Amino acid sequence: MSLIIIGTVAFDAIETPFGKTDKIVGGAATYASLAASYFYNKAKIVAVVGDDFPQSDIDIFTKHGIDTEGLQIKAGEKSFFWSGKYHNDMNSRDTLITELNVLENFDPIIPESYQDCEYLMLGNLTPQVQQTVIKRLKNRPKLIVMDTMNFWMDIMMDDLLETIKLVDVLTINDAEARQLSGEYSLVKAAKKILEMGPKYLIIKKGEHGALLFHEDQIFSAPALPLAEVFDPTGAGDTFAGGFIGYLAKVGTINFNNMKNAIIYGSALASFCVEKFGTEKLLNLSEEEVAARIQQFVSLSAFNIEA
Repeated sequence: MSLIIIGTVAFDAIETPFGKTDKIVGGAATYASLAASYFYNKAKIVAVVGDDFPQSDIDIFTKHGIDTEGLQIKAGEKSFFWSGKYHNDMNSRDTLITELNVLENFDPIIPESYQDCEYLMLGNLTPQVQQTVIKRLKNRPKLIVMDTMNFWMDIMMDDLLETIKLVDVLTINDAEARQLSGEYSLVKAAKKILEMGPKYLIIKKGEHGALLFHEDQIFSAPALPLAEVFDPTGAGDTFAGGFIGYLAKVGTINFNNMKNAIIYGSALASFCVEKFGTEKLLNLSEEEVAARIQQFVSLSAFNIEA
């Protein structure tokens, strides 16, 4: 059985208060699959690039044990490109350039070898593309996790709601939860969103951690205070990849494992922001990951004597 991650494999150019980059490899599927590979060795990606995407960068996926049969390479076309500039607080950014290129007509092809999919991560793409992937799988995966954003809420709300009905876990940030539900209170927002179809809801709050909702249960995960944050690009995708990678590893879906998965995802995301792009995710050791997870555990562990 395997884990499929669908999303973008792209080029980014990033500027933050700590520096700037020329074109570097980015994209939701890139960050998510690299993160998942630290916990699960059967990750497969579905994405599209142009023939301007170097083989050396594709080899990075292979080095991490990620199957790239589902990565389409379009001859004579260019890869998706995004450029952005972050402000001093690192929580807001301006998009400078967006070039859809091959992504404009992306038709996700699911190779036959991917039909054993047990875990599916739907990265941030149009709701129609996300639906297409689900429909093209011969059997429904054991777990479907979906990421989305306010842009689709603005222009494709009906399609988005139809897709949300099909998934088990929805991950969005706090502003998106409020927009989707029409509620300011995140507890009330979560209740409304869970009524839309998903069994679990994760509300990401950036430097303030994340909330997990399931039926009447709530879990609040901390964020790790970092001395320096160089680049938050891809942190949410890294979180999602670590999250589903851990769940694929343990193989059992329940609230307790979901809580643990959020910590594992948060740990990988905390590495991601310490360097530009995917740099920090490329060569982490098991010891580094284990130590970072322990930091999260220690961050909120306490004993109270009644």
